[in-house]
Order: sequence, then structure tokens, then C-alpha cells
Amino acid sequence: MHLTRRGLLGASATALGLSVLPLAPRGASAAAGPAPNVHVFYYPWYGTYRHWDQGGHTPPQDLGANYYPVRGAYNSGDAAVVEQHMAWIAAAGIGVVVTSWWGQGSYEDNLVPLILDAAARNGLKVAWHLEPYSGRTAASTVADINFIIARYGSHAAFYRDTAHGNRGAYYVFESLRIADWTALDQVRGSSIVLAQTTDTSKVAHFGGMYTYDGIAAATAPGWANANAYCRANGLVWAPSVAPGYIDDRAVPGNTTPTLGRDNGAAYDRAWNNALTQGGAPSWVSITSFNEWHEGSSIEPASSNPPSGYGYLTYSGAYGLTGTAAETAYLTRTKYWVDRFVPGTGGGIGLRARANGRFVTAATGTLIASATAWEPFEQVPLGGGNVALRARNGLFVCAENAGAAPLVANRATAGAWESFQLLNNGDGSFSLRANVNGRYVCAENAGAAALIANRTAIGQWERFDLVTP
Repeated sequence: MHLTRRGLLGASATALGLSVLPLAPRGASAAAGPAPNVHVFYYPWYGTYRHWDQGGHTPPQDLGANYYPVRGAYNSGDAAVVEQHMAWIAAAGIGVVVTSWWGQGSYEDNLVPLILDAAARNGLKVAWHLEPYSGRTAASTVADINFIIARYGSHAAFYRDTAHGNRGAYYVFESLRIADWTALDQVRGSSIVLAQTTDTSKVAHFGGMYTYDGIAAATAPGWANANAYCRANGLVWAPSVAPGYIDDRAVPGNTTPTLGRDNGAAYDRAWNNALTQGGAPSWVSITSFNEWHEGSSIEPASSNPPSGYGYLTYSGAYGLTGTAAETAYLTRTKYWVDRFVPGTGGGIGLRARANGRFVTAATGTLIASATAWEPFEQVPLGGGNVALRARNGLFVCAENAGAAPLVANRATAGAWESFQLLNNGDGSFSLRANVNGRYVCAENAGAAALIANRTAIGQWERFDLVTP
């Protein structure tokens, strides 16, 4: 936000004319669509080079941010950029884009049509983050909500929550700046207006609460109480989760604490807090997709940023490095969305055609012996390669360079954990281990452990991909 705010496989396979499966295969978890109760804060305030120069920097290489975007110092008005953003957000399972809005006729307001159209093409909805522009009052906020409904309310991408009276959603950043919000009663029938606080004494006239602050998400102070209060009073509770926080380059000399990403552990802690403090929330809000100034972005960051500026990267996140790490937080978001919203995903199951049984890693070693579906999460590694993460949170490994059975025992994904998922054209798929170029086989018609030891695909090397 402003100065003081805290806050996927497309390659061809030449062997046997097979094609590599995309990250979201037909019939896999992504087919259920993005989750309408997972929202992400989105910032359309960048230009050439608007905002990127924050903190006295000189774009396009020198940015007011501690991470460098994969797309560089982009312009929020570039249709191709916005389209890519919406595609990334949808792939992460997020259903609602909460766009930063700085008043009627503002730079951000003028980009709303572009955002709405791109969101609609990607199956997303748009809600509103009402920012503290100069002169904002409770009355002007009501006027803003009425303006937004009148101008954009008929668009297909305009978010309305069917579970809460088919009303739109408006997050009010820094709501505590204004003491009396009585005017909000005028729009209560059409709008869910959320206060940024966990103080239940400060939410009269509001329709819900959210937190935004990524640093607070690490410890979740007051979250259980806020959740309980919202539940008891028919309000929306939308705690905010963040991967980290750092604004050193954007705000030189700022004394705001830094929240390290801890290779993804910080994001996991925040999500766990959101889902467990007082029970499941109404919504989860994510801080943020692209607030680059505060280092809270889940948008892909370059693994090879311009040198000499001290940029950080996502390398190490969830055991990923290099270009594979660039999308780590999008992938991990999908993991958490699938756990918050049952039925939206949960990974793919592998059913062996050799015996009709599901592959399980219950003992660590993979074997097609289960009668119940068991998920494996696909993690893109780049270059048309994928790793599989088992239920135990560990990556599947072609042990001993493929000479031993597959086992889910690695915390990070390297050469032995890299596979290609190949479409056989008959509805089945095969896995090829990159470490030895051999196909994974349900050995002994599935009676023995899976092992990457075949040079050709037969019945024992074919699997069906099954979703919940």
C-alpha cells in the first residue's frame, strides 16, 4: 500500500509422440474453478514508471521493492499484464480480486474496466479495497460504494456473495481513522463493508472484519475472538494472510519490523492461523498479489533480478530453487485454498491401470495398493518438468537415480524428484523420471512398489488421473 502500510507443464515430448500434461490437466482439481471465498489484494497503481520509483529509485532496473517482478517494472494499464495477472490468480485457486481503489476518477478507478474484463475471462470476480484518499469520510465512502455499484455493478465480474445476501464486498483500509461510521447503514442492504481491525468495539455499522497486516498474521492476535464475534453477530470474518513483509528499499530508514518468508514457512503459519483461530473463517484475504513495495507479493518474482541492487528472490521456498521457485507462492496458495474450500481441489490421484488400485505413499514407498483416492500435489519445476508432493509433505523421489523404488522422502525437489507427466492419448498418463529417462512402472502388476525402470509404455506404466 502507501508508504507506511504493513502489511505452472507446457512442453512437447518427442518420444512416442506423447504430449506433456499442463499444470492443470483436464478433469484435475483446477476444473472446479477458483474459490469465491478466497480473496487477494491487488494493486493497479503501477505505470511507466509510476510507483516503481518509490523511495527515490530509478526504474526500470532500480525499483522501490526488495523483490523484482518476473515481468519487470510493468504498467498496470497494459492489457497483457493484467491478463497474465488474472490467469495467475485463477491458477492459484483464488476467486476474488480485491482491487485497490483511490476514489472516483483516480488512476486506479480508470483501470477498473480493464480489470473487470480480464477477471471475467479468467472466471474471477472483483471486489473493492477502499483506500484512505485525502478527504475520505464515512459519507464519501457511502457515495463511493453507490458510485461503484452504479458504474460497475452490472458487469459479469462484479463480486456478490450469495452466502451473505448476494451483496458486494468493500474492504475499508485504515477504517479506524474515522470514528463514526453510522452512514454505512445506508448501504448495508447492498454491501458488505469490512473494517480493518480485530477490535470488536470498533465495528458498529460494519458488515465484517479483516486484518490486512501480514506481520500480525504470524501470531494472529485477537483473531479467535474476532472470529467468534463475527460468527455470533452475523458478520463476515476475513483474516488476512501474507508470505512476508519487507519495505527497506521502498521506505529507506523505515523502522517497521521485517517478517522474513522463512522459505515459505511464514506463509504456512499465517494460513494455519487463519483456518484454526476460532474455526474456519467466512473468507480468507491474501496480502497481497502485488504490493511490491512491502515485499508481500505472491506474484512471481524473478530468480535472476538485475544485479547490484540487493534484490531478494523466492529461492528456497518450499524446497524450490531457480525459475521453479518463481511461482512457488502461487502454487502454495492453491495448496491452502484446497484445504480451506473442500471440493475445489486437493491434488491428483494416480490409479494404476495394471490393477485398478490407487497409488499410495502411506508408508513412504509408493505402491498401487489403495482402494481409496490419495492426492499428490503437482509442483511445476520449469522446462516442462513437475515434482509430486505426497500427503506427508515430502517430494516423491526416484531413489538411487531410479534404481530403487519411488519413495516420498525429500524435503526439496532436485534431479531425482523431477518427472514429466505424459498424455498417452487414450485417457491414461505416464510418468517419466528425468534422472534416468525411464517410465514409472507399477511393478508386478501393481503388487510391488512403483519404480522408474521401463524404456517403453505398456499397461503397467499407464495411470489414470483422478480428482476428488
